[in-house]
Amino acid sequence: QVQLVESGGGLVQAGGSLRLSCAASGSIFSIHTMGWYRQAPGKQRELVASITNDGSTNYADPVKGRFTISRDNAKNTMYLQMNSLKPEDTAVYYCNMFVSTWRQASDYWGQGTQVTVSS
Repeated sequence: QVQLVESGGGLVQAGGSLRLSCAASGSIFSIHTMGWYRQAPGKQRELVASITNDGSTNYADPVKGRFTISRDNAKNTMYLQMNSLKPEDTAVYYCNMFVSTWRQASDYWGQGTQVTVSS
């Protein structure tokens, strides 16, 4: 069993910064691609950024140059540094990891953390 726990969301004014964290625990053998997704009210969940186990990153166009994804493999933890936040970044942010345990490889999701950016 694998659990992902997110932290770091909150309320911030436009132009401010937040840092999200997602820590994985459980019977983990290895973690492959990690990613952050977000879902705004009335919209579909969308990919924000992803990072492979060799550190290659990918960003959605709306966040390029403002958000930075990183990972600490020793801690099974992923981060999302969000700078120059805009009201349109308001959403519930979810972390996702593709994890291999001793039994199988599966996608796992965090519980979500609310990010609200006020204008």
